[in-house]
Amino acid sequence: MIAGKIYGVSLGPGDADLITLKGLKALQQADKIYYPGSLFKDGRKVSYSLSILENYDLDATKLVGFHLKMDLERAQAKEIYETTFQQILADYKKGLSIAIVSEGDISTFSSFSYLLEKIQAHQLTIHLIPGISSYLHLAAESKMPLCLQNEKVVVIPRIQTQEELEEAIAHFDTVVLMKIISVVDIITDVIDHKKHSITYAERLGTDQQFITTDWAIATQRETPYFSLIIIKKINK
Repeated sequence: MIAGKIYGVSLGPGDADLITLKGLKALQQADKIYYPGSLFKDGRKVSYSLSILENYDLDATKLVGFHLKMDLERAQAKEIYETTFQQILADYKKGLSIAIVSEGDISTFSSFSYLLEKIQAHQLTIHLIPGISSYLHLAAESKMPLCLQNEKVVVIPRIQTQEELEEAIAHFDTVVLMKIISVVDIITDVIDHKKHSITYAERLGTDQQFITTDWAIATQRETPYFSLIIIKKINK
């Protein structure tokens, strides 16, 4: 067997220019590029990663999508991960250079991690290329420090209860909330605007980017999947 090469490549939060040089070189040199996407109930396939890849003038015949259903049922996802891994394994045995991409950072809430488990279980050689997460992008866009000196930061996806948010705010100086579609009412009930600043963002790095520090405006919007919030204690 001629061993191939596998790279996990972070694409950044949406702006095509926010990929690293190392990541872009890996894509340009790859024989195959696997990208994740979403499969909706009506059969539509959508990929945020593909929308970023399309900016790099890559050979479209090298692009291979794996699309996951947009629900919490994991049976279809497990099947897709296994099928995709078997394709990657076949490419690897042919000696191909393979890139597997993810928006944001490849080690942060990434579907890539499920493929990584299989790759490591088969002891295949792989190199991961880090990238910019959406909350780092939002901090930069908002010109705010996420943390200073001994301040503590926590990142929480899909916060479930008011008590969970209250505990996070009590123990951390900066609270990053991701996957926030179902938590707007919880946030409204918990936040004290005299003690906390809130920055809401959606679709960062795209032509639909929206950022506001006015929570009243944020609550009037239809919150998309690619949205997040940074809550910071106000130091007086």
